Amino acid sequence: MADDGWTPSEEHPGEDAGRQRVHTWLTEQFDLQVPVISAPMSGLSGSRLAGAVSLGGGLGMLGVSPSASQEWLAGQLADLNATEKPYGVGFLGWALEADEAPMQLTMKARPDLVSVSYGDVERWVAPLHDSGIAIAAQAGTLTEAFDLEDMGVDLIVARGGEGGGHGRNDVATLPLLQAALAEVETPLVAAGGIATGRGLAAVLAAGAVGAWVGTAFTCCPEADSRPAATEAIMRAELDSTVYGRAFDIAQRLPWPPEYGGRALRNEFTAAWFGREKELLAGTPAAVAASDQVEAARRAGDIRFAPVYVGQAAGLIHDERTVAEVLTEFATAAGYLRRAGRLVGE
Repeated sequence: MADDGWTPSEEHPGEDAGRQRVHTWLTEQFDLQVPVISAPMSGLSGSRLAGAVSLGGGLGMLGVSPSASQEWLAGQLADLNATEKPYGVGFLGWALEADEAPMQLTMKARPDLVSVSYGDVERWVAPLHDSGIAIAAQAGTLTEAFDLEDMGVDLIVARGGEGGGHGRNDVATLPLLQAALAEVETPLVAAGGIATGRGLAAVLAAGAVGAWVGTAFTCCPEADSRPAATEAIMRAELDSTVYGRAFDIAQRLPWPPEYGGRALRNEFTAAWFGREKELLAGTPAAVAASDQVEAARRAGDIRFAPVYVGQAAGLIHDERTVAEVLTEFATAAGYLRRAGRLVGE
């Protein structure tokens, strides 16, 4: 094999992290060592995960569930402020339309970034800016990216359909990112299918300022994941997820219908994905299925409860700490350096 001059430390820059760094708008804006934002995954991204990401050199995000109490949120914000590192908080726009109190409490805590997606984003642009807080929002189509830019958000998350959890399934990450980079001036981070240094290098080379990562952090001990879910994710293949609305309908969650969810296949998805109309109709079988999902969620029974992850679950094979995941993402510097050598004079 020809020697391309690429040393092991360049392939794995975590071995020499002080020398191997990528500098982007994101790292400069938030003083990060690695251009990675951990997605605010509701139920998984508490202050332990978000704090560990921020302490490790990324930007950790706290995920706020619509059912979260003010007391819980206040405690989580206090924990993150105590790290004295940049962090963010993620909200569902449709949930804020019903109750603005969590946002008001968050603005008083002064995180560095707040994300609002899947609902009224524009309502929060000026108040967050007035509080000195940057705002991010997710776009699943080029039209949504245009709208967010017009609103004046600071950071657009170009989320492809292969991403885990909720969002659109219209366009994959790379086509969406390429189109948005050609048309939008607002800084963009890529989301969906990014779980390794190679993936991060790919979107950085395209022009993204970083990656918005969820699935890669789900099997970290710092995440609030159930052990059974962690084991299932580590066994998953690239095609082990399915996208749809059946879980939301069964749980009677008021998600806007254009935003389905991507989760691991299980007994519930096998029985009910494609039968959403029946679930909505509330037939006796649908009511029984809803009760089954609710009981499964309480018990952690992943045969019927959702495990929200993206297609990148097929890249996660073992339990790794947040520090180890960030070290893997830091290898993007080596891949970018090697790619630069492909370009001749």
